[in-house]
Order: sequence, then C-alpha cells, then structure tokens
Amino acid sequence: MPITVIGAGLAGCEAAWQIAQNGEEAVLIEMKPQKYTPAHKSPTFAELICSNSLKAERVTSAAGLLKEEMYRMGSLLVPCALQTRVPAGGALAVDRVKFSALVTEKIHQNVNIHCVEQECTEIPESGITVIATGPLTSDALAAKIEHLCGDSLRFYDAAAPIITAESLDRDRIFAASRYGKGEGEDYLNCPMNREEYENFYTELVHAQRAPLHGCDVQDPKVYEGCMPIEVMAQRGPDTIRFGPLKPVGLRDPHTGHRPWAVVQLRREDAAGTLYNLVGFQTNLKFGEQKRVFGLIPGLAHAEFTRFGVMHRNTFLNAPNVLKSTFQFRKNSNLFFAGQMTGVEGYMESAASGLLAGRNALRISQGLLPLTPPETTMTGALARWVQNGGEGDYQPLGANFGIMPPIEPHIRDKRERYAAISQRALKDLATFMKSAGWLAVEHSCI
Repeated sequence: MPITVIGAGLAGCEAAWQIAQNGEEAVLIEMKPQKYTPAHKSPTFAELICSNSLKAERVTSAAGLLKEEMYRMGSLLVPCALQTRVPAGGALAVDRVKFSALVTEKIHQNVNIHCVEQECTEIPESGITVIATGPLTSDALAAKIEHLCGDSLRFYDAAAPIITAESLDRDRIFAASRYGKGEGEDYLNCPMNREEYENFYTELVHAQRAPLHGCDVQDPKVYEGCMPIEVMAQRGPDTIRFGPLKPVGLRDPHTGHRPWAVVQLRREDAAGTLYNLVGFQTNLKFGEQKRVFGLIPGLAHAEFTRFGVMHRNTFLNAPNVLKSTFQFRKNSNLFFAGQMTGVEGYMESAASGLLAGRNALRISQGLLPLTPPETTMTGALARWVQNGGEGDYQPLGANFGIMPPIEPHIRDKRERYAAISQRALKDLATFMKSAGWLAVEHSCI
C-alpha cells in the first residue's frame, strides 16, 4: 500500500522523495492549484515564501552543517538548491522560481510518486501517512488535527528571543529566582538602573516593527493574550516595569539593592546552553531586536539562536504528541513533518521531512524507526521536537546550542564549531552505516 504524504512544501517533497528513492510508492497530495493559502501564489511545489536564502553555507555553521548532513543522507532539496543558486556571499540563496520548478520536475519524473491535486480534509484512517501541510494548513484539515491533538495545536506563534548562554556578560548578570524560590541558574537577571531603563524604554518604543501580512492578522483577543513587549511599553513608561521587567523579589548582589527594573532570562534547555527573554514576545524587525535588546545589561554581545516572532503559525506542541522519529505518539503509522512540528526554517523543515519519510518507509518495511545521534544537527533538532527544552515549547531552527558540547571545552568559537561539525559528520556516517542507509560520499560544499 502506498505511503500518503499530505502537502508538497519542502518537508512533503523531501518525505515523498525519500520514500520513492528507496523503492516504495508515495502518494503526494497537494491542494494547489485548486486552492491557495493567503501566502502562496505559485502552482509549483516547494514554494519559498519569505526569503530566497537558505542561510549559511559553510559546514562549520549550524545551518551549513544541517545542509551537509541532509546532502549526505540523499536529500532532494539541497542538490536542487545548489543547481539554482544565486550569489549571496556566505549564504546559499536560490532563484526561487527555478528552485521550485526544479523540485516539481524531479517529483513528477519519479515513477514511484503519484501526485494528486486536491485539498485533503481528512486524516487517513488506514495506512501510513505523513502530514506536512505547513504553518498555513487549511482550516478543514487543521480542525481535524486539532481534534486529534487537542490543546497541543497552536494557531499563533508568539515567541520571545532565545540567546546562547556563552554569549552573556556574566559580570553584569546575577542568578536568582524571585523571593529566593528555585535553585541554580534557572533564571538569570539583567538589572537596570533608572538611566539604563529609560534609555532602553525610549529605544524600544521607537524601534521599527515588522509588517503584519493579511494571513498573520488574528483575533484581537489572541493578540492581547500575547502582547508584544513594544506594544505593552507604549501604554506608559512604567507598564513593563510593573510587568515583565518588575524587580520585586530580587536584589542585585553587586549593589545590595533592588534594581529599578530587571530583565529575566529563563533556561531553555536542560544543559543550560540556551536562555529566553521572559515576556519579550515581539514584532520588532530582527536587526532592531539585536540593537535594542543589546542595550540590556549583559546582552551587549548576545548571540541569538532565534529572534522573537509574532505571526500566524499553525504548529504542534510537539513534546506532548510527537516522538523524535516524528511519529504521532498515539498512532505509530502517523507522522508529522515541517514547520508544523516546531522546526523553524526552510532546511529545518526539509530535514524533518527527510527523517519522517525515512521512518515512514522503515515502518512500511516492518523495521523500527530511527533517530540520528544527538551529536548531529538533524538528530539534535529531532530531539528538540520530542523534548522541547525546559520551558514553553516554541519553534526553533538549527543552532549549536541544542547539541552536546565538545569536551574538553574549546574556548575559540570557530575552532569549537569546527570540532562540533567534524564530530557530527563522523557520527552521522557511523549511524548511516549501521542503519543500512546509502550515503553520498562527497561533500556538497
């Protein structure tokens, strides 16, 4: 019986390709061109909406490592990107029209993939299915997924920035929970005096915001429930100081006094390598986030693994419902892939589709599903989907902060990232050999 893949975006195309290239039949269901989301315009598959950049290319970067791993695992999309690339410095950017056309051509030429142009409004009750319908899943199917997942489906992405622990200036920060509750470094505090706060406040309320598109506009009640920090600040100079920046229950050990305001950082993962800015949901442009939030004491050199976002984004509270194999916990024959799982970025979505497709194939062959080692970027992302850090689950892209650190610690960042990448590719090769996966021998870089 063919494996069903719903959605011909990046994740769906990669999933169908993995199934078909390894000898099984796939039925790829796509509602375009019969029906379009508010953001999609082209009838082709793997349409790139927001940007034509697939992020950094060098293998010693998180994004580059992810693409290299995908390439070695037989990815469809990475070679298509390389064939349709345009100059973009150190990034891999593509001619988006040529890229989507090439992916569509490859899918149609594969004799093991049968494409169906229709809206899917039901989740198949039998057989093996991969759902990869993206952040703008049609209302009918979203309703079915919501019924299946209950409270674990979200329709609005209101996320605060996440930064790396190693980029913080610890001389300006102190660890403490309000009123001494908790322990360790669950919370780090960035104290502000009055002058620092007023300067930060002025820059915050005058910072440039990202435009909201029609498909991003939500019910005002939902928007009120996830108020952007810059919108809250415009209600008055003390609003955020009595809200997310309230200093009550905290005392700065450097001064012995309660600060004028405090920005709290909450640990995002068990290893303590990532922290999010508590209460800092935002719609500021990414460059403005780096500039304005860099005014917060201790964050002048903060490295952002993701910026804050405010937009329509149907995604699962994946740790509640998915395994690292991208299987639905209550039905091992049902897989999810793409941005819906809480991975963020074009290639991250495609990577989840690659793993979901591979594991759907293994299930159809009576084999156990597999997850690459956590020392690989694909494996680390898969485990983020399953475990979701320690706080409120939010979408996340490829970054070295979710991977196990190199021991002994390497102080130089470039050398450390190079060592992590070298370890990842070595461990991936070992994993693929034990799994019986054919590997592409040469590098894509």
